[in-house]
Amino acid sequence: MAEKWTNYKAHQRLVNPKNKLKLDVIVVGTGLAGASAAASLGEMGFNVLNFCIQDSPRRAHSIAAQGGINAAKNYQNDGDSVYRLFYDTVKGGDYRAREANVYRLAEVSNNIIDQCVAQGVPFAREYGGMLANRSFGGAQVSRTFYAKGQTGQQLLLGAYSSLMCQVNAGKVKLYTRYEMEDVVIVDGRARGIIAKNLVTGKLERFSANAVVIATGGYGNTYFLSTNAMGCNCTAAVQCFRKGAYFANPSYVQIHPTCIPVHGDKQSKLTLMSESLRNDGRIWVPKKLEDAKALQAGTKKGSDIPEEDRDYYLERRYPAFGNLVPRDVASRAAKERCDKGYGVNNTGLAVFLDFSESIERLGIDIVRQRYGNLFDMYEEITDVNPGELANEINGVKYYNPMMIFPAIHYTMGGIWVDYELQTTIKGLFAIGECNFSDHGANRLGASALMQGLADGYFVLPYTIQNYLADQDVWPRISTDLPEFDEAEKGVNAEIDRLMGIQGKRSVDSIHKELGHIMWEHVGMGRTAEGLKEGIELIKKLKKEFDTNLFIPGKKEGLNVELDKAIHLRDFLLMGQLVAYDALHRNESCGGHFREEYQTEEGEAKRDDENFFYVGCWEYQGDDTTAPELIKEPLEYEAIKVQTRNYKN
Repeated sequence: MAEKWTNYKAHQRLVNPKNKLKLDVIVVGTGLAGASAAASLGEMGFNVLNFCIQDSPRRAHSIAAQGGINAAKNYQNDGDSVYRLFYDTVKGGDYRAREANVYRLAEVSNNIIDQCVAQGVPFAREYGGMLANRSFGGAQVSRTFYAKGQTGQQLLLGAYSSLMCQVNAGKVKLYTRYEMEDVVIVDGRARGIIAKNLVTGKLERFSANAVVIATGGYGNTYFLSTNAMGCNCTAAVQCFRKGAYFANPSYVQIHPTCIPVHGDKQSKLTLMSESLRNDGRIWVPKKLEDAKALQAGTKKGSDIPEEDRDYYLERRYPAFGNLVPRDVASRAAKERCDKGYGVNNTGLAVFLDFSESIERLGIDIVRQRYGNLFDMYEEITDVNPGELANEINGVKYYNPMMIFPAIHYTMGGIWVDYELQTTIKGLFAIGECNFSDHGANRLGASALMQGLADGYFVLPYTIQNYLADQDVWPRISTDLPEFDEAEKGVNAEIDRLMGIQGKRSVDSIHKELGHIMWEHVGMGRTAEGLKEGIELIKKLKKEFDTNLFIPGKKEGLNVELDKAIHLRDFLLMGQLVAYDALHRNESCGGHFREEYQTEEGEAKRDDENFFYVGCWEYQGDDTTAPELIKEPLEYEAIKVQTRNYKN
């Protein structure tokens, strides 16, 4: 397994430089995965058509990532290695990821840091000039490279600079404010897309020799999530409708450190980076009466003395403490709040407290590490988490943050093989929109790692293996019947949506879907709740099809129409998540079935019956249940065992 990627590269087929000039590749998406892939393929000599739903690739949601990016450099000399990063990732994913894919990810991680440093990414550095590292959940070493709390932004600017270099060189043609509406299949292979110009409203056809999807995850199915509001799953779902398998959709990550919901008019949630758990301690009151006082607003967190605080992660998981993986930390917070120990007016929050770190390091050091995160929190809540608030018996207490779990990343996605190719020949999926590397739970700081690994160091090799047979690849015309049929289908669907002329806005239906998903397909799932959720989504789909109202016309800019198309696909995606969660009679990672838990409330896997990737195949229409296809997992390097973060 450790030699697999090296052997693959040694024996793959190549495309000679002159032939690369004849080949076109479509890359849909300009986040870290899409921008890095487009830049790399352009630099290699391919002609790249790159599509961006924003007015600039710099606005891709990758910009919102805060805490860092993992790599096995072992700069801290604390025992890290490629194998340990590989092991932590497989273990963190609750032994539901492919070994070979994860090992490759760990293997190329160090190259990513070198690449980004060469691009000028301003990673934090130690006093002597060495790149700094911090810890993240699920690891006992410090392997996360970071730039304050804006790592995603800085990495995206690096990828963007590489992309625009190739745009300037004429090797990448960038289409901003375009959205893929369908993939075009010719002779069983992906040979183009139908894209909508979001400004003019016109549909346009584009052909290529291969299509790469890099459009992120499906977290916005839940309406409230940490994703940007423009994030959607339309490209991925259209690939699913055309025959691409969708794998492990039930593996949805709940991030433990998010600013709690503060009202029913909210349109998204704001993440507070997991990196804060390096220096912040998570707690709730030990006494129920203190919790009730906090909920009533008669006490503040700084009024609770040290001896009356329950640092429950440190108590339950002494070996990892506040740095347990996200799924473990999220469920632990939910358990405390369910027992009545929540600390805000809704009872759905816990404290993230920096008092000990500020006393130990000083506020200047803490703000140097997390300053922009403190500022974000203060702007949203009007509470300064670094401000001295109280002193009890000589002990100083600073304002804590309040956090609660929220929908964040999706580990499930389009099924891909080792080459990142889907079940449709010539259609590749990279970054968050594929399922390949994280199993049932993603470790913090691994999303940026996977996106850049796929774009810079994996796809540029594997796509050549596919494109190497030149006789198969003449340029094709967009006048082919397959393009006609695809465009007519998209047009007919837009006309159908515009013609409903009901009474409900897109957002009102999407919010209802979000409530169904959170209540029935959220942090805690049961067979009964999932069955009810599926029926409720089907009922809501009928409401969508009969009572949707879209103002304006299909011509020109119409944001509500675009949102309606996204919601159509979120409704299908919601059912897919629920079907997968219902069939998987076990708990693992981000998928927690309440019927399957240990006496201590931990996830209880069933390796005998569910040690596989759950792949789902579309059955011709959105109302028919998809068909399950199993890909067995095979482990040779790691012993599959119950996760232990206690000792």
